[in-house]
Amino acid sequence: MALEFIGIDPSTNDGNCPAVWVDKANADLLFQGWKPDEKTEEECQAHSPLPDHEAIVRVPVRMVSIIRKACDDAERRAQLLGAADLGEALSDSP
Repeated sequence: MALEFIGIDPSTNDGNCPAVWVDKANADLLFQGWKPDEKTEEECQAHSPLPDHEAIVRVPVRMVSIIRKACDDAERRAQLLGAADLGEALSDSP
């Protein structure tokens, strides 16, 4: 798997903070973030049940511009991979 590192929380001091990558093979986005508290996770699950192979992560708002860049890069990557549209690329994701 070849990942393109997009960015890390700009207020990080020690490198162990939320970060964003784009998977070069399929244009998926990968997020590192904080685990939510139990109440927040329960509220999320009220709208979308959480299977064992998925996780909810919290990413700070100060990363919006980094996430926007990751979305733009992922969209360009999907086009390079030959997806007719973004929906096609997304349907191929796990």
